Amino acid sequence: MDGRTLEASAEPVIAEDEVAAGYRPDAEDGVCPVRDVLDRLGDAWSVLVIRHLDGGPARFNALRRAIEGISQRMLAQTLRKLERDGLARRTVFPTTPPQVEYALTDLGRSFSIHLAHLAQWAALHQPAIRASRRAYDAASGDDGA
Repeated sequence: MDGRTLEASAEPVIAEDEVAAGYRPDAEDGVCPVRDVLDRLGDAWSVLVIRHLDGGPARFNALRRAIEGISQRMLAQTLRKLERDGLARRTVFPTTPPQVEYALTDLGRSFSIHLAHLAQWAALHQPAIRASRRAYDAASGDDGA
């Protein structure tokens, strides 16, 4: 995510029947594609790792320093999960000590584009969402917890 402005398209990118297919269970394993992807990538750590790798390959400790609050264990688990799903690639360089670098695959870069749109939407609409929360909490006596 390099600061590019993403423009919302007035035309649908994919056909409505293809969108609907994303919500139907897969014939092979009975899993809804949207649910499967959100279950695997909807956590905050995966999104943040993908965001950082979108800037180019990075070593483990560089990622750990860049992503505030992530533990070494959680970063290792997240990177393994992204690698398993084909979104990230782990490259070991034959040096002493060995150096390991992580990078997005083509599939990971294609997902990153959509994360950029989501981030842009979130930044644009966060004030309205916060205002709605405050109004709801004030009207209901709820503290939002």
